[in-house]
Amino acid sequence: MKKILKNKYVLVVVVLLVGVLIGWLIKPSGESNSDKNGTNNEEKEQIWTCSMHPQIKRNEPGDCPICGMDLIPLESAKNDILDPNAIQMSPTAMKIANVQTRKVGDDLSDKFIRLNGKIQVDERLRNTQSSHIPGRIEKLLVNFTGEYVKKGQILAYVYSPELVSTQEELLEAQKVKVSQPQLFESAKSKLKNWKISENQINKILDQKKPVESFPIRADFSGYVTKMLTAHGEYVKQGQPIYEIADLSRVWVMFDVYESDLQWVNEGDLVEYTVASIPGKTYSGKISYLDPVINQKTRVAKARLEEVNKDLKLKPEMFVSGTIKSKIADKEDRLIIPKSAIMWTGKRSVVYVKNETENMVSFKMREVELGVGLGDSYVVESGLSPGEEIAVNGTFSIDAAAQLAGKPSMMNPEGGVVNTGHNHGGSSGKKPSINHNSHTAKIEVSTTVKRELKPLLSNYLDLKDALTQDNLETAHSAIKKMSSTLSKINMGLFKGEAHNVWMQHSSQLEKELSRAVESQNLESLRNVFKSVSEQIIMIFKTFGSPKDTLFVEFCPMVDGNRGANWLSKSKEIKNPYFGSSMLKCGEVKDEIK
Repeated sequence: MKKILKNKYVLVVVVLLVGVLIGWLIKPSGESNSDKNGTNNEEKEQIWTCSMHPQIKRNEPGDCPICGMDLIPLESAKNDILDPNAIQMSPTAMKIANVQTRKVGDDLSDKFIRLNGKIQVDERLRNTQSSHIPGRIEKLLVNFTGEYVKKGQILAYVYSPELVSTQEELLEAQKVKVSQPQLFESAKSKLKNWKISENQINKILDQKKPVESFPIRADFSGYVTKMLTAHGEYVKQGQPIYEIADLSRVWVMFDVYESDLQWVNEGDLVEYTVASIPGKTYSGKISYLDPVINQKTRVAKARLEEVNKDLKLKPEMFVSGTIKSKIADKEDRLIIPKSAIMWTGKRSVVYVKNETENMVSFKMREVELGVGLGDSYVVESGLSPGEEIAVNGTFSIDAAAQLAGKPSMMNPEGGVVNTGHNHGGSSGKKPSINHNSHTAKIEVSTTVKRELKPLLSNYLDLKDALTQDNLETAHSAIKKMSSTLSKINMGLFKGEAHNVWMQHSSQLEKELSRAVESQNLESLRNVFKSVSEQIIMIFKTFGSPKDTLFVEFCPMVDGNRGANWLSKSKEIKNPYFGSSMLKCGEVKDEIK
């Protein structure tokens, strides 16, 4: 045995066997260390991203190069099950984007209908003062409109050759009154037919000579609203010479659009204000509703009767009113605010919130809307009671979904969007946001606003051309608008402003290309709706370049779904209907 151990080769083999045995005994501990080292390596390879811009990926923490937010670990929610079509947002991102949510309830809501109208004269208190004597107007004692007259007051004097002849007959008949009393009474009756009183007849008999000018006395009390004659004119018996109205009671006449007639009934309470009497609110019940719609304006008249003791309510004053109408009782009525809804064409979408222990995510969902209720809509399908949706900040969520390649409003199938700086070079679709969704204003430089000013001017020219039904001028404005858009220096837009500008300018460019191809006013007005959506979102985000702009709305466009446009005046001139319904619409918002 000792000889074997002395052999150096045998000794080497024994040492190797002992080493293998020791290595096997300590193998578990060694694997543990290896695992730890692997874990450290994984920690070192941690990826960081931005919750608002998921395309940003970094190997270390820091700030997002687009929005400046703190980057978060990409695997921070690895224990949560995240829908691949949902967009994840951190609490910080939601706060910065002003995202607010609300649970969908089944409470019934009231529909508020806004009405515009005027004060009018009560037709039952409007009278025509006529001349009961044929002749020439010798003198007008009431010679301007607005003058108040009392019943019995002398309004004018009339010279009548026929009346002079009848008076002469009376004086001759007086001479044979005893022998021919019938002749005398007949002459008196002729004068009475001309409303000559018994006292006036006796005066003629006493004077024994005809009266040349007779007075016309007021048959009613009220205000002269029209003068229908002038000094020296010849009038016939029964011919109107004044229009006199009693203004102690007036009518308030409201225009009710065809689409709102289902919500308006006789007896409904209307609260209204008068433009020239600020700070005072009136109310009254509808006493009459037109059974026939005006063929041109497509409105019916709703009438209120108002006591006007202090005469502050004057005919032709503008009034604005509101009717609160209850929705018919139905089960499973869901009401959501307009600010939660994003529109594109006939599609309406909302973002539904899903919250777990470690994260919050939003997923786009298409909904079917029912009747509009002023600032909210009834949801016919697509949502269930208790679900939570975004009611503010929907634009920011949709933009994040677009950039992350998730389904979004304009790209329902999803797909990564190229965010390169080449104008109009994006391969993906850009979202078109309705002005009712929340829009966070972004401060931009004076230079940017100066760049945007010609674009706004071209748009307003296009709008004006459509209100005038002028297809040729509209096409010219579109070409100028497209040219102006291509010349805007996108490098002036920084940070989040750059993302917003790229999204809307790209979509606007596409809509203008469609508009150029429009062959008639109808097709052009369909495209104008999409153009207006983009323009409104641009200037709501960056502000007006100069004066206050007004977002105006017509509820009858697009099958009564409504459409907006931008105007520099509060006066309604509807570009979607032109001369056929020029005054259809109302001011919905202002852009300072």
